[in-house]
Amino acid sequence: MYVLEALGLSKKFGDFVAVDDVSIHLKEGEILGILGPNGAGKTTTMQMLLGILTPTRGDISYFGKKLKTQRPEIMEQISFSSTYTNLPWYLTVKENLTWISHMFLINDRKKRISEIVKLFKMEDIENKIMADLSAGQLTKVNMAKAFVNYPKVLLLDEPTASLDVEIAKYIRDLVLKEREEYKVSVIITSHNMVEVEELCDRVIVINAGKIIANDTPINLIKSIKTSHVELFVEKNMDKLISYCKKMKMEYKIDGKAIYISLESANIPILLQYVNKNGISYSEISIERPTLEDFFLQVIGKETEHETL
Repeated sequence: MYVLEALGLSKKFGDFVAVDDVSIHLKEGEILGILGPNGAGKTTTMQMLLGILTPTRGDISYFGKKLKTQRPEIMEQISFSSTYTNLPWYLTVKENLTWISHMFLINDRKKRISEIVKLFKMEDIENKIMADLSAGQLTKVNMAKAFVNYPKVLLLDEPTASLDVEIAKYIRDLVLKEREEYKVSVIITSHNMVEVEELCDRVIVINAGKIIANDTPINLIKSIKTSHVELFVEKNMDKLISYCKKMKMEYKIDGKAIYISLESANIPILLQYVNKNGISYSEISIERPTLEDFFLQVIGKETEHETL
C-alpha cells in the first residue's frame, strides 16, 4: 500500500491551469524529489497535498484514507517544512517548537522538544527569539519543527536553502537516518540538483503544470548521452581539431584548451586516437552528465515545444 496516492490532480485559478492531471504515488520509506522551474506548479501541488488548496479535480489519500474527509486524522502523521514560511518572530525557538507541538497529540511535549533541540543542535539558540536569528538558523528551526510530531510523511520545500555546507549535509544525513530508522517517507522540492541526486530514490519533473519525467535519478541521467572532455594540448592540436571535424563532434578552442562534446560511449575511442597520434596534453578533465544536465535539457525541450 502506498502511504500517499494523489490521482489526477488539477488546479485552475480562473482560466489559468496551474496543475494539470498530476498523479503522485509515494511508498513507505521512499524519498521522492519534485523538480521544476519557477511557476511550474510545484508549490500548488504541495499545497494540495497538505489540504491547504482544494483540487479542481482529483483525489488525495494518505495511508488509504481520503484527505478530503479525514484530514485531521491524517495531519497527525504528516508534517511540512519550507524555507519560505515564517514562525512568530517574537517567540523564542523553544516557545515556537512548544506551540507547534500543541497541534499534535504528543504524550510528553517537554521531552520531545528537548529531543528536537538536541537532534538539530540548537542548544545555543533555543532561547533566542526568531527575529534575532540568521537566515540559516531560521531554516534549521523550520526544518526542526517538521519533526516534532514523529511524522510518517514529510513534505519538504527547499529544506537546506540558506544553510552552510556543513549544516546542509547534516540535515541530509538526518533525513536519511530518519528514513532508515523509522521508514519515514519524504517528498522534497529543491533547486540543489546534487542534493536531489544524493537524497532521492525517484524524481518527478513538472513543467507548466504537467509531469514530463518520472524515474530514478540514475535512469534520468543515463538518458543524456553527451559528455564533455577538456584537454590542455601541448602538441598537435591541429590533428585533434581535424579528428573532431571528421567525427562531427562539437568543440571549442580557448588557447591551448579544447572542449569537446561527444557521446559518453565514444570517450575511450577519442582518448585512444589522442594517444596513438602523438597528441600530447598536460591536463584532462571529463564531465559526465548530471541531473542538472537532464533537467536543463527536458525543460529546454518543453519550452521550445510550447513556443512552436
